[in-house]
Amino acid sequence: MTFPIQKTDAEWRAILAEKGAEPGAFDITRRAHTERPFTGKYEEVWADGSYHCVCCGNHLFDAGTKFDSGCGWPSFWKPIEGAITEITDRSLGMTRVETVCSQCGAHLGHVFEDGPTPSGLRYCMNSASLEHDPKP
Repeated sequence: MTFPIQKTDAEWRAILAEKGAEPGAFDITRRAHTERPFTGKYEEVWADGSYHCVCCGNHLFDAGTKFDSGCGWPSFWKPIEGAITEITDRSLGMTRVETVCSQCGAHLGHVFEDGPTPSGLRYCMNSASLEHDPKP
């Protein structure tokens, strides 16, 4: 799959280093790794604002859609329209729906159908894939 923003691995590493991204952010965003539950910096953050892709800055979620799912990762019930691309993920012997940034293809996490109303969805994200902006 091709995305509007294309960079080499070296360029992504440099961008993440310049931003002071979490250790492991490259492997999570560019190699689809997953951080351990209850270890991410945004799992317990409830501040107003918005969440953006750590790689390209694409606006992904408004803080008002974040909820405590108890799963150990930041969870949201609704992304910004068009911000996320969903891809069937058949890794680890199961079928899930992977979520990636629609602008740069960064791996964000997965979406599940066990979220709250009104969407019924749980966008389970890796903190290392996100940047929080406290401004609305």
